[in-house]
Amino acid sequence: MKLPLPLLLLLLLLSPTTSAAPSLSPTPSPTISPVPRTSPTPPRTSSSSSPLDPKQLKALESLNIPTLRNPCDHHPSSSSKPPTTVVTCDTGSPFRLVTSLSFTNCSSDLSISSTALKALSPSLPSLSFHNCPSLSPPPHLPDSLHSFSAVSSFPRLSGLSLARLVNLTDITVSSVPVSTSGLFVILGNMHDIVSLTISHANLSGNIPKSFHSNLTFIDLSDNLIKGPIPTSITLLSNLKALNLSSNSISGEIPDSIGDLISLKNLSLSSNKLSGPIPDSISSIPDLTHLDLSGNQLNGTVPRFISKMKSLKYLNLANNAFHGVLPFNASFLKKLEVFKVGGNSDLCYNHTVLSSKMKLGIAPCDKHGLPLSPPPRKEDSSSDDDYSEDDSSEKKKEEHHGPNKAVLGVAIGLSSLVFLIIFMILLAKWCG
Repeated sequence: MKLPLPLLLLLLLLSPTTSAAPSLSPTPSPTISPVPRTSPTPPRTSSSSSPLDPKQLKALESLNIPTLRNPCDHHPSSSSKPPTTVVTCDTGSPFRLVTSLSFTNCSSDLSISSTALKALSPSLPSLSFHNCPSLSPPPHLPDSLHSFSAVSSFPRLSGLSLARLVNLTDITVSSVPVSTSGLFVILGNMHDIVSLTISHANLSGNIPKSFHSNLTFIDLSDNLIKGPIPTSITLLSNLKALNLSSNSISGEIPDSIGDLISLKNLSLSSNKLSGPIPDSISSIPDLTHLDLSGNQLNGTVPRFISKMKSLKYLNLANNAFHGVLPFNASFLKKLEVFKVGGNSDLCYNHTVLSSKMKLGIAPCDKHGLPLSPPPRKEDSSSDDDYSEDDSSEKKKEEHHGPNKAVLGVAIGLSSLVFLIIFMILLAKWCG
């Protein structure tokens, strides 16, 4: 049957449409590809941030700090090789300003000029140096600083240069010799100081008789400080940590130490303190760390210490305490660190505490006195052995004496018999 011509033409027109339909299926793919191309939005935000102030940029260049990229956005990773410098900036506009500058493992050719610091000083509240021992200190530190840190850096620091930093709230100088006639010279005008650390700095003289009340942290350890602990320290009701260890501080611990109600860490070790532990320490509710070791403290160990619920570290070693240790096993197990050795007149109740705890002190006798340590077996046996050997030698001498005499007589008699026989034979031979 022949199809009519109009119907045939209609079929021919429809057939290309159906065959071309599959070729249109890939068309959605171009709408997917632009998605990853629109992802790099972060560079747009970083480039839109304000540039660093030109004067401060020039100051950073004079300090050999790379500025090809924005130094404010560069924070070396932990794997970065020394030396490293960390620059922190604000987000101001039209120009950003440096707010913190930190040098670590400084190179020998680094020089910190006062001119560069002056250009940074209007906005620079924080400056720190770590492990820069050969670096010469800047002649003038910016008085705009709120935080200054020098750890194992500089051959020496002047106390007068530190005293000019009157706006400081935080000062840390450690393992850096400080030349000054006394700590009061440095702290006199630091009315806003909150955290004070000057340790291992050959600092001499006495502890100042007055402190600014804002202080919450004091570390003056490992210096040459002498004299007593002034009551001025005990007026710092906001003080949380006091470390005066490894000095030559003498006298007694003041009774007013209990007024430091915010104190959490008290370390007075390795000094020349004497007298008893004041009962007022029991008034410090949150004390977690108490180190009184290496002094000349005496008296009995206070029983109230076992009732201090926050205490985790207790070191009373190497003092002159006496009597019975008033602690039970449950209290000692609560402590993370407990040391009491080196107190020869102190002992523990062996019915309360086990010798397996290895406290470093002797058990008490029935009178509450330390039992002298029992002689070691090797010592006692050596004495016994020595006496037994000595007596046995005497016995041997006594025993072998008669044997030697008998042996001598026997030899003499045999010689005489031999001589007689020889004479008889000789006589017969001659006859």
